[in-house]
Amino acid sequence: MIHGITYLNKLNAFLAFAFLISLSISAQETQKIYLSGKDFKNPVAWEFMCTDGNNSKKWSTINVPSNWELEGFGEYTYGRWYKELNQKEPSKEEGFYKYKFHIPASYKGQNITLVFGGAMTDTDVKINGKSVGETHQGGFYEFKFDITSLVNYGTENLLEAHVSKHSSNNTVNNAERKTDWWLFGGIYRPVWLEVSPKSYIKHVAVDAKMDGSFTADLELVNIPKNSKIEASITPIGSNETFETVTIPANAKTGVQTIKAKWNHIKTWDPESPNMYRLHLSLKKDGKTLHTSKTKIGFRTLEFLKKDGIYVNGKKIIMKGINRHSIWPESGRSTDKVISDLDVNLLKDMNMNAVRFHYPPDTHFLEACDSLGLFVLNELAGWQNGYDTKTGTKLIKETVQRDVNHPSVIIWDHGNEGGWNYDIDHVFHEYDPQKRIVIHPWADFDGWDVHHYPTYLTGMHRFNNGENVFFPTEFMHGTYDNGIGAGLEDFWKRYKESPLFAGGFIWAMLDEAVLRTDWTGEQKYDSKGSLAADGVLGPHREKEGSFFTVKEVWSPIQFEPKLVTSKFDGSFFIKNEYIYTNLNECKLEYRVLKAANNILYTNDKTEVIDSNTIRIENIEPGETRKIQFGIPTNFFEGDWLEIIANDKHGREIYTWSWPIHRAPYFADKLLAKETSTKNTTATKSKDNILLSSEKLRVNFNTTTGEITSIENNQGHVPFINGPKPIGMKAKIENVSIEQNIDGAVCFFNYFGGIHSIKWTLFNDGRLKMEMVILKDAGRNDGFDGSAFEDKISKLGITFDYPEEGVKSIKWFGNGPYHVWKNRIKGTTFGLWEKDYNNTITGESFENLIYPEFKGYHANLIGANLKTEKGDIKFFSENDKLFLRLFTPDLPKNAFEGTHPQPEFPEGNISFMYEIPAMRAFKPLEHQGPESQPTNIRIKNGDDGIPMTLWFDFRDN
Repeated sequence: MIHGITYLNKLNAFLAFAFLISLSISAQETQKIYLSGKDFKNPVAWEFMCTDGNNSKKWSTINVPSNWELEGFGEYTYGRWYKELNQKEPSKEEGFYKYKFHIPASYKGQNITLVFGGAMTDTDVKINGKSVGETHQGGFYEFKFDITSLVNYGTENLLEAHVSKHSSNNTVNNAERKTDWWLFGGIYRPVWLEVSPKSYIKHVAVDAKMDGSFTADLELVNIPKNSKIEASITPIGSNETFETVTIPANAKTGVQTIKAKWNHIKTWDPESPNMYRLHLSLKKDGKTLHTSKTKIGFRTLEFLKKDGIYVNGKKIIMKGINRHSIWPESGRSTDKVISDLDVNLLKDMNMNAVRFHYPPDTHFLEACDSLGLFVLNELAGWQNGYDTKTGTKLIKETVQRDVNHPSVIIWDHGNEGGWNYDIDHVFHEYDPQKRIVIHPWADFDGWDVHHYPTYLTGMHRFNNGENVFFPTEFMHGTYDNGIGAGLEDFWKRYKESPLFAGGFIWAMLDEAVLRTDWTGEQKYDSKGSLAADGVLGPHREKEGSFFTVKEVWSPIQFEPKLVTSKFDGSFFIKNEYIYTNLNECKLEYRVLKAANNILYTNDKTEVIDSNTIRIENIEPGETRKIQFGIPTNFFEGDWLEIIANDKHGREIYTWSWPIHRAPYFADKLLAKETSTKNTTATKSKDNILLSSEKLRVNFNTTTGEITSIENNQGHVPFINGPKPIGMKAKIENVSIEQNIDGAVCFFNYFGGIHSIKWTLFNDGRLKMEMVILKDAGRNDGFDGSAFEDKISKLGITFDYPEEGVKSIKWFGNGPYHVWKNRIKGTTFGLWEKDYNNTITGESFENLIYPEFKGYHANLIGANLKTEKGDIKFFSENDKLFLRLFTPDLPKNAFEGTHPQPEFPEGNISFMYEIPAMRAFKPLEHQGPESQPTNIRIKNGDDGIPMTLWFDFRDN
């Protein structure tokens, strides 16, 4: 039970608040009085008892709003209990709530409505021991009860709620509990009272067009004769004024449609989300009886079959993602801060759309309205639909709550079979805008929203299809799969179709939740690979694909270009906005320079020049040239960055280009020393020794591999390489020589490797010059080709122990690791990161990004810092990949998941080809950049060079 002192404090606070409300009731607006907290961070304690599971069968208190599992009650349940988890139907606990509240006597004569923002799943409510109405079924919906006749005025009232996690209606369970998401219980959204005057505007449903014309369907209560409605709008964020329109009120029917028109309004779209506050005042004889305020946006929706979706006369392409309303420590109970955070993260990825599997929190839709996102708002029904009676009621609740949000442009009726054809029409009964209704994953009513299409999906369905195509799920992101990997291929191909209207990635978040019932080191649970689908971690940690999406979906696209000695400061860019001219955006260039030998020091890079880039008129869809004046010191720099910000100041993306080629950087970055002693080379039957004052390197003459390295501090464990990756090679002959600069050993090979020349310079620098594929790859002694028909990995590898590695500082693309089909999102520059063992989708207790291990693109130079000293690598070849150890596999992956492709043997590798990451489907179902390569060998070719420098000298 609630302690007496605590309860009195709460009661006194409420009475004081109620008194203030009573003073303002003369304003005649509907008052919203919270009985719970406004969100999970600011809850109110209610009395509570749970029937089963943890902390059950005893009265205590619980925070409201909340999901009771996260408060330590009941049992955690994941919706795939019946399939992958192979469990009997679990978690049928029920919760009993009690809360006492006070209604001031001054409220008598007003209308009192009790509102639940959301409760899971069946909810029975009593006020002062009397039922307020029939059981509400459906866990994702706002529902209301008129309790005017049930409350006691001027004294205390008792609210009782009986919430059953498992519905008595099997269609509700099938729609909401046989799902690929977490199942929770409890009153997880706020509970409040709405106090309205006797005569009032109960509900408003608007259709506000781009030309300023306005229609609203009103539900009116107790309207006196000869009353009027005054309609006005106020821009949010500006001081413009608009005329007030007066319309006679209909006192007979209780429903009325009103019309108005305002000139010079600013339209709503995701790029310019202009919002207005609609004021509707019910008046009688000059006295205001009630005022309703609603935020709206003016925009016109047109849905043209066999053409596309138009918003404000512009054909749109939605760059979207699927999102669950969830936070690890609170389940489905969130707050405005989380909603604002999530919408900003989506905007930061250059997305303009979002989709749900159920109606989201109202504050999330408000954030979509104000910051600008298209929304596909969905009636729940994950592969199973509601029955007609229940579904009809829930559609009404969904549409009536969300109808006025300009961000909502489409109604989704269930998901992947979770619909009921008999009630599609109900959406339009409550929606004056008549938004389209789609069946996600189906080809329905002219709208093809096929899920997880392959790159070559359907010859008629897509290539020559008739219906507007916008997959509501694609690029599935389990662990590090999909999302960014392969996105560019899919996106390029889909955009070629004039019937393409966009797509929605699965999904935004890894849905890991805090297990209050777990006592071990692991606290967060994503049910293995079932819920780890996000481009963000559970606390919104940014995975590598976040930046891939950001670049691929950037509304500014640069045509490919190398910066060479002939560079004149020009680029061709394309405007991929829907509405915005690029002259409203800001472009700035920066020329950056690194100090010589910067990988050996703590020196910082410096900006040696920067300026804005003037953008002329570039309309959406146009490609035009931009140009900036090359500064006189431009070629003293090492790389160029161009930073774009949109008209609201949000970063669009930062692109980068190296100003010089790899040999220039190798010469600049590799420290050279003077030495008075010459290096020697000695050869025996099994061994070659290259020995200098600072380094001694032993090679096996049979394999050509390094067997040991020693510097003046001792053993350097960089050994057992170079081993070939993706090809066969064996030694043909070996020779050595000495010259004024150092000592040399030559290895000539049969197979894929033609030759390797090793030079140990007098100062201790070690250089490897390898040639691959020269002279048609001599196959002497091999059965068949020295290369595989399909090559997903090609290069050389070495062994080096992972233990004791501390960090890496490198020149190249970063900071995230890459896959062959996910290189976008990394930029050229100087990067540094500490060692970590993050497993994307699993390391929730210590989720550190960017991950340390994996493939890194465009290696120029690197300093691997270890407890036993630093080792450094430098490349004279552009576009070389550094493989840095092997990421650990997740421990809890379900059978059939593919966390990552197989890595080559060894620990540190230098590669020209790396594998692609598969998404939801096999690689052969993805695009060109996901496919293995092949090699054509011709006599007379120079071969492919790989020139590396190694610095194993003690520091």
